[in-house]
Amino acid sequence: MKSKHIVPALLSIFLLVNHSFAQEAKMKSIFNGKNLKGWTVQPEDNIWWTVEDGKIAVENDPTKTGSILWTKKEYADFVFQMDFLMGTGTVDSGIFLRSEKDQIQIGISGSLQRDMTGSPYIPGKSYPVEAEGVADVLQLDDWNTMKVRLVDQTYTVWINGEEVMTYTSENMPEKGPIGLQLHPNNEMSITFKNIMVGKL
Repeated sequence: MKSKHIVPALLSIFLLVNHSFAQEAKMKSIFNGKNLKGWTVQPEDNIWWTVEDGKIAVENDPTKTGSILWTKKEYADFVFQMDFLMGTGTVDSGIFLRSEKDQIQIGISGSLQRDMTGSPYIPGKSYPVEAEGVADVLQLDDWNTMKVRLVDQTYTVWINGEEVMTYTSENMPEKGPIGLQLHPNNEMSITFKNIMVGKL
């Protein structure tokens, strides 16, 4: 008699688990297209980040000081997606995940002197893995869409719909903000739009 109840119970558990994995994150805009409400600039005296026509643009100042635009909210597991357009100069930017320790590169690596878009950069480890197939999908003179899915300590990156990299980091904080980078000691500009997050 007991076995008749065990099978339906196991089936219910399987369907519940399978459904939770199949669910897509409900994406929500975290940029209102008008100003930097909901974001904070580091350093605080903002002379780099501007908002115009529903886009966030950033450019180095004459002193080539770097800056990070952080979300005020912190996130645990999430999907982050945005569009970016590389501008003038040697673009060296990226997305910080929960802290400055884990970054997804956008543009030219200052250390390797080549495009490492989609690859993870870890201080002390440089680029532990390299994104694959980026040259085939990255548009240098047009808008690109980057999506990052972070669960626990593993993150996966898509560029224009193509999966290019998965990496499991070490000692990531369980929760933290998301940041956009303006690299110091450089002359460059980059623009972002359609910035969204979905909590997992």
